[in-house]
This record gives sequence, C-alpha cells and structure tokens, in this order.
Amino acid sequence: MSSPRPRRSSAALLLLVGLLAVGLSSCGSSEPRDLSRLSGQVDLAPVAEVARPTAFAIRPGDPTSVVYVASQDGVVHRIDTTDGSSTTAASFADLTEAGGERGLLGLAFSRSGEEMYAHYTDLAGDTTVVAAPFRDGRADTEAARVLLFVDQPFPNHNGGQLAVDADGNLLIGLGDGGAGGDPLGNAQNRRSLLGKILRITPSPAGADRPYTIPADNPFVGSSTTAPEIAFLGLRNPWRFSIDSETGDYWIADVGQNRIEEIDRVGTGELGANFGWDVKEGSEPFEGSSSETLTDPVHEWRNVGGSSAIGGFVYRGSAIAGLRGMYVFADLARPGLFVLDPADRSASAIDLPVESVVGFGVDADGELYVLSFSSGLSRLVPRS
Repeated sequence: MSSPRPRRSSAALLLLVGLLAVGLSSCGSSEPRDLSRLSGQVDLAPVAEVARPTAFAIRPGDPTSVVYVASQDGVVHRIDTTDGSSTTAASFADLTEAGGERGLLGLAFSRSGEEMYAHYTDLAGDTTVVAAPFRDGRADTEAARVLLFVDQPFPNHNGGQLAVDADGNLLIGLGDGGAGGDPLGNAQNRRSLLGKILRITPSPAGADRPYTIPADNPFVGSSTTAPEIAFLGLRNPWRFSIDSETGDYWIADVGQNRIEEIDRVGTGELGANFGWDVKEGSEPFEGSSSETLTDPVHEWRNVGGSSAIGGFVYRGSAIAGLRGMYVFADLARPGLFVLDPADRSASAIDLPVESVVGFGVDADGELYVLSFSSGLSRLVPRS
C-alpha cells in the first residue's frame, strides 16, 4: 500500500451515500453467494421516514411496538412501529454538529429504562457519552450527566456504538482517533481508550464517580492497560452487537484500504486484540506484535467506499430460515448479507435497500434496517 491516507469509513460515508455504483469482490473463500432460498423468504417493510438515522434502541418497560431511532443531527425519535407515528424523545442538536463522521452516533437505555445513554461528538468534535433521566416518553437532556469524555485528535473514526449487556454494563465503541493508518498508534496503545471497545458500569446520579469498572473486565488491576478496555486493536468499530442467545460479541470493523472485517468472540474472550494496525483483517499492515491477535470470522475486499456495517444474529420468529444467521451490510453495496456462524459461509440477500448504516432489534427479536436512502424498515416474511 502507498503512504497511509484517510479513507472514508462507515461514519464518514454517512453523508456520501451516492457512492454506491461498485462491483463485487471478495477476500479468499469469503465471497458472498446468492442464497435464493433465503432471498425468496425475506422482504423489507417500510416503517418510518427518518432523516440520516444513525442508531436504534428499545426501552425496557415500553410497549413492544415502540422503538427509538437517533438521527445524526442530534434528534432521537420515538416511533410506534404499528403506524409509523413519531414524536421527539430527546434532542442533543444544540450540543453536536452533524457532518462527516460527527453528530449523534449512538443510543441505548439502562436496564431499568430510567436513563437514556447517548454517544455524540460535541461542538469541538470530541467524544461525549451522557446519561439523561427518562420519564413520560422523553429524556431530560438538561439534567444529563457526562459519563465519559474522550479527546478526538482527528475528525474521523469516532466509532459510535452503545450497547448494554445482561449485567447492565455499558459498552462503548471508539475508533482509533482518525486520519489514516492510525498515525498515533492508538489502537495498540493499551493506555489509550481509542481503537477500543470499552465496558463500564454507569454510576447513579449524584455519585462521586461517573462510572465504575466491572469486576470481570479483563484488565482490572493491570499496570499497563486501561481497565475500561474490553477489546482492543480496532480501527473503527462503527457497529457491534451482543447475541441475545449466546452472549457472543459480533463486531464489524471498518478497514483502511483493502479489507472489511467481521469479528466474533465469546463471553470468555474479553480482552481480545483484533490486530489493527499490525493487521488489516487477517493480512499484515504495518509493524509487528508479540501478542496473540484474533483474526476475523469473515472478511472481504474493499470495492471502493466499502464500510462494514455490523448487524445482529437474528433471534426472531417471523422468518424461520433466517434464525441463527448474522445479518450485516456493506455501505457501498445494495442489499444485505448473512453469515452462517456454523460454517462461516456468507450469502447475499437481494433486497431493495441501499446506504445501510445500521440495524436494530425490537423486543420480539425482529430485525430493523437503518438506511440513509429509505429511513427505517423491518425485515418481514415475503408473501
């Protein structure tokens, strides 16, 4: 590869959705095959028009028909999926400026449903994760408290994903800090929070510290590694998820110039190092490491503007043939893709959707798609 240069990664491409006229390539044996049987079973049903959707969440205690979708401009929409009606559940628009890879990037709720967590870049472009009290269908953003602040050296690779695990811990995805080729070496720097997935326990309002460290975090007590770190060696983990049945972590990491990757590790593999920037996917990139590096379970060649858009293992009941499959996307390709965890085979699903930037799962395990071209839709059985 020539000298490192910035490449439009997942969030950077959020405003460049016209870059979709590309061909299909693959890495090794990972070429997606057309699965006509599954394509014939799956369809997309429009749910709501949402401008520039970035994140999806459900709130414990709400009706199963209610979901929340964040827009890059800072607004959180409360949507009733039965009729597509929408109200504003929160606005961080005065605290962030949408553009490039910046804006409101992540959304989640506490296990009690009493707090909304939001991940956005502030007006200076730095990462801010807050907890806002939530009641009567709306978050009190005036009373939001900062859980985490991280200085961003460059305007890209901000990550954005938030997820709450079964124990109520908050997982936070952060990119390597930006530019191209991780020039500051953040992803392999164990004292830096950049290029990592973090795992913290938010403290109650009024506590002395904004968060504590879960006792089972992999680097608790380490003198060389920040205890917040759950996973390291990531370039820009724009979207990751936790399998609701197995607890496995599925991480889509956006590549530099050659390879997009999907990583999967089990609950006992906290602390895994996914290799960036020693490796890009399973291939050498620069430098070396004496550590054990975890290779992807699936990777494919960048076809020009490619960005791995992580999804979920489908655990719903509406589409029997999809159950147990990991569904994901590439921003530069139309349609969706599925990965069979049993044999790691990848398949393309021909669906009329482009500019996919994320996914969501409702309380029934049914899968939703976030698209810059078509807003919010739901995977349904084809009639």
